[in-house]
Amino acid sequence: MDKIATLSTPPRVLATEFAAVAALHDRDASFPFDNFKRLREAGLLNLTAPLADGGEDAGLGRVVSLVGTIAQGCPSTALVLAMQLIHLKSATHNPLWPEHLRRLVGRGAGRDGALINALRVEPNLGSPARGGLPDTVARRTAEGWSITGRKLYSTGSPALAWMLVWARTDEPAPRTGMWLVPAGSDGIEIVETWDQLGLRASGSHDVVFHAVTVPADHAVDIRLPADWGQRDPQQVAWSTLTVAALYSGVAHAARDWLIQFLRDRVPSNLGASLATLPRMQEAVGEIDALLMANRRLIGGAAADHDAGRELSGEECNLIKTLAAENAIQAVQKAVQLTGNHGLSRANPLERHLRDVLCARIHTPQADMAYLAAGRAALGT
Repeated sequence: MDKIATLSTPPRVLATEFAAVAALHDRDASFPFDNFKRLREAGLLNLTAPLADGGEDAGLGRVVSLVGTIAQGCPSTALVLAMQLIHLKSATHNPLWPEHLRRLVGRGAGRDGALINALRVEPNLGSPARGGLPDTVARRTAEGWSITGRKLYSTGSPALAWMLVWARTDEPAPRTGMWLVPAGSDGIEIVETWDQLGLRASGSHDVVFHAVTVPADHAVDIRLPADWGQRDPQQVAWSTLTVAALYSGVAHAARDWLIQFLRDRVPSNLGASLATLPRMQEAVGEIDALLMANRRLIGGAAADHDAGRELSGEECNLIKTLAAENAIQAVQKAVQLTGNHGLSRANPLERHLRDVLCARIHTPQADMAYLAAGRAALGT
């Protein structure tokens, strides 16, 4: 689809389309393939690729706005989109990657809607952010590498074109890092294990690698464990702020539904809509305050990043933590106000509650964010 045509479908319109089918995908945990067809047609899957590869080299401010908007329609779609734009940015701008692979990934995102995500979590390792060597092993072969292991929570797995697999070598002194694996390679098995409370349509299944062969140059970034050091501040900013925007979008959808409910609900004993009650008005004001704080926190930090003002990892982690808790509190307030209506599966609010609770799972978890900030402040 040409660029003129893509401008006719703004993100807000797409979010409305996605909202119409979000409950169906949530019910049966089905992956929303059609949503990604629409995102590709709208030219939104390659925003962070370089201009030379057909992308727009979009900044963080535009990405958090887009992800937050899409999350108001379908948070599962927004999560896969967030991972796409984060890892596409990282892959296509990383000088350690061979140039032909950077261009292959970048051009494929626009031409074919090729999705990419990093597969890091394992049954024994847990979150890699807390340390430890992965059980997934990459062995040298005459053809390049052979990868064997199992990954959990592989978001978007039914639709990925590329899997960035966190693994270790079988060398006497193991190196760790990322291997770029084509998702259609022989030996890849997707085990449909994803049956969670929230984000049920994200396709975050287990992926098993049975001696999967990849070329030698697909070891795009491997190092001794000690050489990894601290995470790249740019990558931290993109990961934390985009995730924060996603869950703020969920809370915004809950807020919008609540307002319509309060306007429409006219109890016979009141003779007027619930929206006329000061208690309801105050509560909605409290919700809006939480969402305004998130909008200022996330938007301001993203603007600083795009302007070249480096954000510390501690600051980004705290923003994600605060935004997640604000979003959760906002949705919980909405549920509290609506009682049984809010918990009915006939209404979207209970789904928003289940989805927003997933905010606490994303790295960094609150304990890590507060501990790192405290250590930085105390100089320990």
